[in-house]
Amino acid sequence: MLQSEIASIAGEAGETPAAADETPAAPKTRGRRRSPEVRARMAAAARARWARIKGTATDAAPPEDKKKRRLSAAGREAIIAATKARWARARGTEAPAPKVVKKGDRRTSPAVKARLAAIARARWAKIKAAGKSRL
Repeated sequence: MLQSEIASIAGEAGETPAAADETPAAPKTRGRRRSPEVRARMAAAARARWARIKGTATDAAPPEDKKKRRLSAAGREAIIAATKARWARARGTEAPAPKVVKKGDRRTSPAVKARLAAIARARWAKIKAAGKSRL
């Protein structure tokens, strides 16, 4: 009896009886939210990108090109030795003895120390002549 009433009411509303039994889908939840600071930085970056494409100037300066770093011979040798040792461990064999590269003397020479001291004295003399006691 109850089913027939539901079907008749659903028929008057233009729905099928199956549709009357269904529950509405839950609303989708939103994903991660970004802070206003992050959104502002993203917008500024997008404006700068478009300005570079269009060729117009903006307040954002283009990033400076960084000097490419080079790998020293000693660093390369260390990487090679570590790789050979890792593969030897993986194979279960003995690794060859790594080459030992002795670093040169990196201490400051007395001549360089004297030159730096002279530069510091000249700088302090200039500061004192200006009447200052601090840099």
